[in-house]
Amino acid sequence: MQSPESHGHHGSPHQSNGHSRQKFLALTIGSLGVVYGDIGTSPLYAFREAVHAAQGGGPLTRDIVLGVLSLIVWSLVLVISIKYVLLLLRADNNGEGGTLSLTALAFRALGRRPAVVLFFGIVGASMFYGASLITPALSVLSAVEGLQIVTPTFEPYVLPITVALLIALFALQSRGTGRVAVMFGPITALWFVAIAISGISHIADDLGVLAALNPYHAVWFMLTHGKVGLITLGAVFLVVTGGEALYADLGHFGRKPIQAAWFGFVLPALLINYFGQGALVLAHPEAIENPFYRLVPAAALLPMVCLATAATVIASLAMITGAFSLTQQAIQLGLLPRLEIRHTSEEHYGQIYMPRVNFALLVGVLVLVALCRTSSALAAAYGLAVAMTMIMDGVLGLIVIRTLWRWRTATVAALIAGFIVVDGTFLVATSMKLLEGAWLPVLFGMFVMFLILTWRRGTWILATKTRRIEVPFDTLLRSLTKKPPNIVPGTAVFLTSEPDFAPAALMHNLKHNKVLHESNVILTIITADTPRVPDAERVTLHPLSPHFMRIVLKFGFMESPNVPRALQIARKQGWHFDIMSTSFFLSRRALKASKHSGMPHWQDRIFIGLAKSASDATDFFQIPTDRVVEVGTQVTV
Repeated sequence: MQSPESHGHHGSPHQSNGHSRQKFLALTIGSLGVVYGDIGTSPLYAFREAVHAAQGGGPLTRDIVLGVLSLIVWSLVLVISIKYVLLLLRADNNGEGGTLSLTALAFRALGRRPAVVLFFGIVGASMFYGASLITPALSVLSAVEGLQIVTPTFEPYVLPITVALLIALFALQSRGTGRVAVMFGPITALWFVAIAISGISHIADDLGVLAALNPYHAVWFMLTHGKVGLITLGAVFLVVTGGEALYADLGHFGRKPIQAAWFGFVLPALLINYFGQGALVLAHPEAIENPFYRLVPAAALLPMVCLATAATVIASLAMITGAFSLTQQAIQLGLLPRLEIRHTSEEHYGQIYMPRVNFALLVGVLVLVALCRTSSALAAAYGLAVAMTMIMDGVLGLIVIRTLWRWRTATVAALIAGFIVVDGTFLVATSMKLLEGAWLPVLFGMFVMFLILTWRRGTWILATKTRRIEVPFDTLLRSLTKKPPNIVPGTAVFLTSEPDFAPAALMHNLKHNKVLHESNVILTIITADTPRVPDAERVTLHPLSPHFMRIVLKFGFMESPNVPRALQIARKQGWHFDIMSTSFFLSRRALKASKHSGMPHWQDRIFIGLAKSASDATDFFQIPTDRVVEVGTQVTV
């Protein structure tokens, strides 16, 4: 995505600058809701959980509050400000961010696709799904818990209200969030203003709290508290969850608006609120039961609960749409079967809805809420999956920095050391919560990872087997030249992923119908390592004989392939294409498990199940159904 300043505007330079500034401001405010929703709602629970962890059942001391606050400040500086906002946001793949975009960028930097780099990408993406489960559950529940402070009579209703909100939230996805998305930025901006005001009004309770800006307190706390220090750091990690989502949303807003929003708005508001909570707790230790809501005067408490609920709903919506976007990339990169993708907006690119992914996330979120029941228990489950995604982002980022940006070895070595120390410490700290609930999102992530690896392995076995029985295309051409079949008018398009071999549908047409169309296209669709492909590079034509043409269509991993529209581009290159006289021949394969497949029999069954769940190629490639001829074949895998 181009930065807003780069878009030209006719008129005077003054008008142009005004237009650019307006657009930049709109993108900056818009990014608040989508990019910073998750990280922005952390003050609801992060400080409270970190202090509870540091206490370990003991009394609340000044050293604990200053140590926790110092850890929070420097976690935000090192992980979010430096690693994500300043460094990884520069590693954009033609304007797109996220773990899989970074993987594709690493492929491009290396000039090949090493299995180990793909594995890092798969781990990072899979754990992102685990994090996608916890964000809606934790943020919405912690916001609704504020009702208990308004009046204790609300206590029995916190869980039912949370479940109702979550079901409504996931149901809203099918309508598309385009219409309400325009409100996300302003509501989240209001949220950041509100948390800054509530924080600043209490910093004067104990101005000594500002000493936490000194990293000495963070280091001293970690050195003197041993295992408790690590457990505390695992809770402090809650303040940086959302960093991976921040990078994934790069394509929607561009680097500069996201950076401006962070340094000019989000980071100051977060720090002011955390320091306000710290000062309040030093002055009134009993406020630690819920320091966020205790900052707010009684008269403003109910409006604050409503605003917090709106902010957490927005954060959750952004996380869910992030999971949709990641799944679309995974499908295009061949990591998952084709799943149904519905476009919910004609104006906004990337507004998509995926029914199966939405349902799987809803079930996972409700299971988490039912098991944990409080935001404190959910907070214990948070972190490990996110820490694993962040480590993979770091590793892939370093590959790009070294090979594509060509930074000096000494600089890269210093970065590697920094990443290993910070990310590694957080991984160890969050893994200490494994038995307290952190296992659940990690298990979900590992399940996704297993499905991806099964799909990759199964498709490779299938391709290898079919290649053995397929006829090389050159051999078929020679045979047809010697003994031509009956020629019928019209164009036949045969989709195949292996253009060097005769497609099964073409062989069946010749064998059973004993005819050949006047014009035959061997069509291959490939996915580029870039998010989008310009129309000028979309189509490549290779004439093979008077009756045969090979066409390669290239789509980016963020695009939904539209085959008829792409073939219209081929007309401009001199190939005659008329949809009404064209038939698309597709092979529909019925898969059967074999005894010697290279995978265990149970895994074969899972692969076959995944293949059956794939959406129809006709729908996926947007081919008119009345122009499609399907030929069934049975293949053992």
